[in-house]
Amino acid sequence: MHTESDVPTAVTPASTYRLQLSPEFTFADARESVPYLASLGVSHLHLSPVLEAVPGSAHGYDVTDHSRVRAELGGEAGLRALAATARAHGLGLVLDIVPNHMAVPSPLRLNRQLWEVLREGPGSPCARWFDIDWEAGGGQVLLPVLPGPAGPADFKADGDVLRHGDLEFPLRAGTAALEPAELLAAQFYRPAWWREARTALNYRRFFTISELIGVRVEDPQVFAATHAKILELVRDGVVEGLRIDHVDGLADPREYLDRLRSATGPGCWIVVEKILARGERLPAAWPVAGTTGYDALRHVDGLFVDPEGAAELALLYRESTGAADWPETAERATREVLTGDLAAELAALERRAGPAAARAVRELLVAYPAYRPYPGADGFTEVTGVSPDDIAAVRELTWRDGVFAARFAQTSAALRAKSLEDRAFYRWAPLLSATEVGGDPGRPAVSPGEFHAYCARLERDWPASGTVLSTHDTKRSADVRARIAVLSQAPGLAREPHGAPPGPDPQLAWVARQSAFGLGSAPDREERLAEALLKAVREAGLHTSWTDRDERYEAGVAGYVPDPREDPPEIAAAARDNVLAMTALHLTMPGVPELYQGSESEYRALVDPDNRRPAELDPHPEPGTLAARKLALTSALLRLRRSRPELFTGYAPLPARGPAAEHCVAYARSADLVVAVTRLSLRLAAAGGWRTTALELPPGRWTPLGAPGPSFTGGVPLAALLAESPVAVLVRGA
Repeated sequence: MHTESDVPTAVTPASTYRLQLSPEFTFADARESVPYLASLGVSHLHLSPVLEAVPGSAHGYDVTDHSRVRAELGGEAGLRALAATARAHGLGLVLDIVPNHMAVPSPLRLNRQLWEVLREGPGSPCARWFDIDWEAGGGQVLLPVLPGPAGPADFKADGDVLRHGDLEFPLRAGTAALEPAELLAAQFYRPAWWREARTALNYRRFFTISELIGVRVEDPQVFAATHAKILELVRDGVVEGLRIDHVDGLADPREYLDRLRSATGPGCWIVVEKILARGERLPAAWPVAGTTGYDALRHVDGLFVDPEGAAELALLYRESTGAADWPETAERATREVLTGDLAAELAALERRAGPAAARAVRELLVAYPAYRPYPGADGFTEVTGVSPDDIAAVRELTWRDGVFAARFAQTSAALRAKSLEDRAFYRWAPLLSATEVGGDPGRPAVSPGEFHAYCARLERDWPASGTVLSTHDTKRSADVRARIAVLSQAPGLAREPHGAPPGPDPQLAWVARQSAFGLGSAPDREERLAEALLKAVREAGLHTSWTDRDERYEAGVAGYVPDPREDPPEIAAAARDNVLAMTALHLTMPGVPELYQGSESEYRALVDPDNRRPAELDPHPEPGTLAARKLALTSALLRLRRSRPELFTGYAPLPARGPAAEHCVAYARSADLVVAVTRLSLRLAAAGGWRTTALELPPGRWTPLGAPGPSFTGGVPLAALLAESPVAVLVRGA
């Protein structure tokens, strides 16, 4: 079990606020937002990656130089000025760092370490930086950067570089005078058409993105070089916390985290981006505060899914589209990605395993129930549907061959992400709110009992873990998902409108209708929906894809954007109730809540790049609107967390009693804070409301937070407690 002594809580944030930096939103822009964010009640700003990246990058995960803060954002001086301004307003900084990969940029020389490896080969001091299988490439690194096929005559030596059109490559010393064919053969790399990456790539990459090359941070020298600037910022007090991007991409996450914790010291708050499968637990020995919170997202979302309605939606979806069920959809996508997009990675594993174990490797990768196993643990005990002989063969390989074990785990993580979240989730559309990062579309509903058990574990084992509802990676923001979840209470709304033709692609029609319903009457609605639908069909890979586009099919995608329709009053009310209840749970449950930029008020966003637009912060929404109500609730809870952290300790479920008890989720934090919310309010209204249902409060007099009103003691009728709002937050005493 994780204990408080493992990770000091002295610098644990009360809450974090994520700002997505880019050349359009720099450190200077972030500084201007500090007074507002401080007044909102957050304790820390969480910044997207700040190290030097590919010029113009809108996200910063394509790092090119670990030794410098990104000039396009304002450089190190700008970052330190932001930290000083934040500190003056009582705020700290948390940084998102990227240990797993670097960019294969254009121009290539922007990545100095990669440039040196390409010029000097495996003998370069920088060769230790990257996972390159020199033997598989015949002594060359495949560089899949060319726009099309090319022959030796298309290249020429020019000084110390090799040129192909506008592309430059480092020239190996002493080769400039060679004939074109010999010139190419003499280099430590082979420039190739980008399509060759699928089958011939011989370096580890991030998922299936060949423009991001894996970094060997397990090497102490590489760790030191890639983390020196970040650790300097921590030591100087500029940074108080770190978010570790894609920890499952590392060869040995535990070893990396031990080294990082040793380097930062005990005072730095560290969380890992780690997607936990249903029933999976974060390794207790990891010296971190917890995850970034996708596990919390799934539990909060699931509370607002009606299981009977979700099952009805799945039946309607399969009848109207002819789709397979979720397990078959997921397995098909997994096999496709493994043998297609990740064919090079699979071939490398099979070569290392040998012909006799090749089939076992493939079947274990397909069947593995979580993202990956970890070194030193028997991660195959939970595998089902694979023969004991195959399991034993792969287990023996992982014990005998540490390199195989690491590559198997890293490939497994990439496979889970690409096959489930980036393919199967786009093919399975009965209820789009369930196809979210870390979600379980096959079992989208979470019962109150499951939610309480999760919160109790979180408070016991990982009380400083992150929790989140919207991020830069969520396919739909929390408010969009809250609206879509209403469909589980009214499955008929998901049907094709009466009289409308089904169209040639009923699957896309489901995606379009639910996406339009979730987004509602947002600004630039048609353009944003069309862009999201185009991404959806490419990711699904049923009719078109990113690498093999069907232009005729794609040209018709915009035609699936439904006309705007006004929500019926009861549907609008149910959506509002979901938004406010989810907000209250997120900001009061165990853990450290993170708000994504703009999500303190009503925030409707679709998949990136829609959700990565520069933040538009509105501190004064129109009174009486959902945006105003959500902002008031959010600010009141954030300020309470910051001013009275002792209230947010402990966790005890409070069961409601009566005919509508299942529609209330209530709990006590400490002895002085009670939270109660309404769930499935549309079904609640249809069943006759709360009637005699009541909630027994702990001893004392309880006062609603943030608004004058009656205080409560003892057994309280929920018809009174939740009469004006789906949320009640009560503080004991005055």
